[in-house]
Amino acid sequence: MQSPSEYASAVMPHSTISAGSIKIQWDSSLSVFAKEEFLRAVGDDYGWLGGIDESGTLRCVLPYTVIRKAGLRMVRFRVETIPCGMGLHALEEKSFLNSVVQCFRKTRADVIIPASTNAIFQTYPDGAVAAPYGTYFIALAQPEDALWAAVSASHRRHVRSAEKSGVQVRSAPECVTTAHSIIRNTFGNSSLPFMPLKNFARMIEGLEGNVHLFVAERHAQVQCCAVFAFSQHSAYYMYGGSIAEAVPGAMHLLHWQAVRQYRQLGVRRYDFYGTRINPSLGSKAAGLAAFKQRFGAELYQGYIWKYRISTVKSTIYSFGVRCLRGGDIVDAEQQKLRHYPPYDPQLHS
Repeated sequence: MQSPSEYASAVMPHSTISAGSIKIQWDSSLSVFAKEEFLRAVGDDYGWLGGIDESGTLRCVLPYTVIRKAGLRMVRFRVETIPCGMGLHALEEKSFLNSVVQCFRKTRADVIIPASTNAIFQTYPDGAVAAPYGTYFIALAQPEDALWAAVSASHRRHVRSAEKSGVQVRSAPECVTTAHSIIRNTFGNSSLPFMPLKNFARMIEGLEGNVHLFVAERHAQVQCCAVFAFSQHSAYYMYGGSIAEAVPGAMHLLHWQAVRQYRQLGVRRYDFYGTRINPSLGSKAAGLAAFKQRFGAELYQGYIWKYRISTVKSTIYSFGVRCLRGGDIVDAEQQKLRHYPPYDPQLHS
């Protein structure tokens, strides 16, 4: 398990980092969620903010989207701060994020809402409401035998069982409607909303060339499905779901085959896309965390956060999200911040 301290950049002097708009220059070494086509597909406005230090050096970038809804201008990040070159100390990222908030204040944004749950920051700006959060990931730059050996015995049994039952995994870009229905029903089983088919299809279109829709089938019937967004940087398990009474082990097999494929494609990391920290024993969140961990995945911990820019409109956002679904992910997890080990700058000074 890695903490933000252990995952931080190499020791360096702590600079003040100022944020400003920069040109989008994406390549496959970066997260796919920084790609312009994706940002355009999921936001009403979008761009990159660059972090410039006192010497004029670009130290980091932070892609963003702006969502306009119900009279609100809501900023949402789709990926965490991306360090450039020499890396970024947590104290420097805090300086940058403080400046990011001021940039959006000047553009008259109303609220910075929680980022998508793949975006794990190593810190958060002063005045933000924050919560500990993390993601499980597998480093793919190792032999397949080593990856298989890291999978738990129970998960290996599930994979073999599904194979013996005749389950086969394939890329199925033609199954967008079927996948949407399965994922929506899976979300519904947990009383969670899911985006309309139109938005789902638009998101996949925005990821064109960097997305796979995998299905696991037996006797030509889809048992489960998963949407992965990928670049050389990472393959992200964005959404998935199973039919009622799916063949046991079908989702295990789908994930294992996806791990194998992304390793062969030279992707560096397989990311399970967010997890709660220290979920309650026996809870669904604990079960999901165990499912990911048993693939040999490692936990990286950091923070998710939100920020009130306009007091009145931020209150409207908070009231609305509480009425719709009892609050957002930061609301649900922020009480854990009291017991979460704080970032210790002495470890990197």
